[in-house]
Amino acid sequence: MKRLSRRGIFLFLAVMGPGIITAAADNDAGGITTYSVAGAKYGFHLLWVLLIITVVLAMVQEMSARMGAVTQKGLGELIREEFGVKWTLFALVALLVANLATTVAEFAGIAVSLGMFGIPKYVCVPVAAVGIWFLVVKGSFRTVERVFLFFAVIFGSYVVAGILAKPDWGQALGALVKPQFPAKLDARYFVLIIAVIGTTITPWMQYFLQATVVDKGIHIKDYKYQKWDVLIGAFLTDFVSFFIIVAAAAALYNFKTNHGVDIADAATAARALRPLAGHYAEILFAIGLFNASLLASAVVPLSTAYTYSEAFGWEVGVSRRWREAPLFYGIYTFCIAFGALVILVPSERLIDMMVNAQTVSGMLLPVVLFFMLKLINNKAIMGEYTNSRIYNILTWGMALGLIVLTALSIIAHILGWGG
Repeated sequence: MKRLSRRGIFLFLAVMGPGIITAAADNDAGGITTYSVAGAKYGFHLLWVLLIITVVLAMVQEMSARMGAVTQKGLGELIREEFGVKWTLFALVALLVANLATTVAEFAGIAVSLGMFGIPKYVCVPVAAVGIWFLVVKGSFRTVERVFLFFAVIFGSYVVAGILAKPDWGQALGALVKPQFPAKLDARYFVLIIAVIGTTITPWMQYFLQATVVDKGIHIKDYKYQKWDVLIGAFLTDFVSFFIIVAAAAALYNFKTNHGVDIADAATAARALRPLAGHYAEILFAIGLFNASLLASAVVPLSTAYTYSEAFGWEVGVSRRWREAPLFYGIYTFCIAFGALVILVPSERLIDMMVNAQTVSGMLLPVVLFFMLKLINNKAIMGEYTNSRIYNILTWGMALGLIVLTALSIIAHILGWGG
């Protein structure tokens, strides 16, 4: 029994990576900014969304990993084979829009976080872009994965910052398990719900996770260990998200008057922690934002490169050299260059770029979920590993819920319900 359990631990450590890295990168610059905005504007009123989303995130990520382990194909390739070129192009355009917006948000996060330490964006953004480009293009799959896992560990800084903020834990935990709503429901509230969902379950994650499961060579016989990697990753990402919202709410939301504030940038949330929790909490918040931005600015362009290369049958994978997969690395380079150059254009509203990127992702997520659900319930593709009924009910419900929320936010804007 000891040997068996020891073998299981070694197998888990061998397959560990894709699930945890994907989930960690999900807490990116746009995500941290969105959670900070949510806490500052609505206090704990959006925490209940996190509890629901954690369950759905784990299920959606598990579906991606299972499809990769069973088929040994990426999501882009499966869409092309099963739905044809027209639907593939539709999915690819939707992904490109969401991913480019998200990549811009990551470099905005790098600019904002290092700007707190007096480093101008014209220095830090180009250096970061070149650094992550070299890591992926010149490094091996194992090296890249280890660096990404190291980045994932640094997210603990947000847990510490949340604890230092000394919030009312009873009130926070109560809002997590029992839905609470602000006195006035406005368009901003609906948009932030979409943004919170869109930053927690993003279109790029499904493509990236499935592609890395395939790239790492994980087969269905080892899938139970990969499943744990995915489930642990889903829990950890929203565990961190909880502390980000709590820290921002404790620092900026007035619980006595139930009045929130619109923050101008992510640095505002960090600086607001100083009088409440000390200088170290502010530094931890800024370090967390930089770490998240750096990780996701490497991962999100990778998901674009994986998906386009798979869909068109090009050579793909970090394990290959540039000469072996020139189009894969060419797409990766374009996405990084695009994201960095947009941020170098003078702008006063970097935070809007970050939150809006998450809203775009939330609105496009139903498109990706539709393709995934059709594919994973196809017995010709998945055999005995198709979805259970409860999986289908919850994931279809999430897709429909996002469509309804998007419609409500548009109606709220038209009717002028604040925001």
